Amino acid sequence: MKRGFVPHADSLIAFECAARHGSFTRAAEELHLTQGAVSKQVRHLEVRLGVELFKRVRQRIVLTDAGRLYLHDVRGALESLTAATRQVMSFAGNEDVLNLATLPSFGTHWLAPRLAGFIAAHPSASFNIAVRLRPFDFAKEPFDAAIHYGDPVWAGAVAEPLFREEVVAVSSPSFRARHRIAGPADLAGLTRLHQSTRPLAWRQWFEEAGVDTDLAFQGPRFEQFVMMAEAAANDLGAALVPRFFVSEDLASGRLVQLFDTVLRLPSAYHLVYPENRGLRPVAARFRDWLLAEAASGNGDRAWLPG
Repeated sequence: MKRGFVPHADSLIAFECAARHGSFTRAAEELHLTQGAVSKQVRHLEVRLGVELFKRVRQRIVLTDAGRLYLHDVRGALESLTAATRQVMSFAGNEDVLNLATLPSFGTHWLAPRLAGFIAAHPSASFNIAVRLRPFDFAKEPFDAAIHYGDPVWAGAVAEPLFREEVVAVSSPSFRARHRIAGPADLAGLTRLHQSTRPLAWRQWFEEAGVDTDLAFQGPRFEQFVMMAEAAANDLGAALVPRFFVSEDLASGRLVQLFDTVLRLPSAYHLVYPENRGLRPVAARFRDWLLAEAASGNGDRAWLPG
């Protein structure tokens, strides 16, 4: 990329701020500049780009179509720069920082409650944890490791198995009582909630329970377990969820496990890390700790692959 082609950061910041406020004056107040200075920065940007970013209407400014398009990308670039700067600053005085990508459900309901144990054993360690839903290129993302669910396949990475899920059918106590649910077959005629990335789950669960039904695919779909579990707790229907995800709700009685039938899927959670570079010391310590936690279950069921 040629440096001369990229507009100056001050001009981009002035443009984004003016677009957000719809006013050069209010942008100037936020940036601690004069109104004229902000207007001048934006005008220089327009001249450089060769397009008009704002329509000047009396005391107002309105984004043009080109301005709206440019704003979307500029805002994303500025947010990325801000995040990168904060991440680098987190290393100040401490290189023992682990950069980890995780799945939201795993991170919230399995990993986060256990992290205090890792910090207690390694008090100098710290974390930058972000959510990633799909495999990425470690050469292009600033992560030491990631949590992956599925097959142990990740280009350019080593995948170490953690555990398989135990998926159970749950509902609110009132939903079970209202519909007098007595056996797995009763669920075939009731509302069942689906996780959109696992469309076969209910069919597999019915097969495991010995129920023959053509209705396994019917019901509302949710992108994330957290939404589906909340819907189930509020009487919308029965849901299939990993047991670890709803352990607290089961313990409190907010949700109930409907039957003993457990679906053990062939896919598993894995810790993945780049194969073409060695693990930094903090990442290696985290790997050892995480594998031990997964093997022990840490008070839960032991979900070892196999």
